[in-house]
Amino acid sequence: MSPEIVKEAGLFAMSVGMGGMLALIYGVLRMLRRLFRHTWLLAGLEDLAYWIFCGFSVFYLLYRENDGVLRLYVIGTVLLALAAWDSFLFHRKVRPMK
Repeated sequence: MSPEIVKEAGLFAMSVGMGGMLALIYGVLRMLRRLFRHTWLLAGLEDLAYWIFCGFSVFYLLYRENDGVLRLYVIGTVLLALAAWDSFLFHRKVRPMK
């Protein structure tokens, strides 16, 4: 297998991991919102800060691993992985054992 394909596969795997990490961070943020009361303004500012952090994180991933070259599949993979991890970790219905 060519080294370029191996590098792109590694970048793909890192973007899946980045999506999982971002989903975990947002899950913690949601848990904190349930523990402590938030006004709509504070929740909005937290969301804004979170999405700015997401943008810088993806930019850093592209800068570090791909010399700053924009790869749309990386951004798409991060978003899809974030949605998948979020759905898997935080929206599952737990059924009691029989």
